[in-house]
Amino acid sequence: MSRRRTALALGLAAAGVLSVASATATASPAAAPAPLAGSTTVTPAGHAFKATLSGKATLKAGSVTVTCTVSVSTGTVPAAPGNQNAAGPVSSPLTPPTYTSCTSSMPGVTPTVTTSGSWSVSMQDGSPITATMTVPTGGLVVHTTGLATCTVTAAPAGPANVSGSWVNGAPPSLTFTNASVPVTVTGGFGCPTSATSSVFNAVYKVTDTTDPAQQITVGP
Repeated sequence: MSRRRTALALGLAAAGVLSVASATATASPAAAPAPLAGSTTVTPAGHAFKATLSGKATLKAGSVTVTCTVSVSTGTVPAAPGNQNAAGPVSSPLTPPTYTSCTSSMPGVTPTVTTSGSWSVSMQDGSPITATMTVPTGGLVVHTTGLATCTVTAAPAGPANVSGSWVNGAPPSLTFTNASVPVTVTGGFGCPTSATSSVFNAVYKVTDTTDPAQQITVGP
């Protein structure tokens, strides 16, 4: 066979290999769909509860960290059958959590935290049990005074979901660890105006206020 024919044959063979490889890649199976959420039951149905901060809560935007040592929110487990979901989480409304006794990592700066709107928390049974707190649009605002006047607004463009976890116990705990929260920051010198998200850390202990002898429990 001439060199020209040999080269042509090799070229066609290479093209064939590329075509097969391309077809194989194109025909690869689609990614498996995400598994469906399992069932969730929160008990006691209809009982009111109180979430009280344990330790401190921190909200960090850019290089500025606001730390609060007092925070409280209340809510109610849905009445039956709303306290059960065969294929997903169970959601409970919350009062806007209060944040007081707050300090700033910036010397000479005093923060004030205000909250508003319709907050909620949803629980999904699993290992671990997941918790999602929903912050309404503009539902949390941090305003600082002193050497720097800044305003940090959480969930500025729409409701934001803050991911956490739940542990059953006596009392049970609701924990947020390095949870991301979208924010906008306005203000002058010293304000982290380039920040678009903040990091939230907090642990809450939850008590049953309808019957203190019982515990709010999340299960299948």
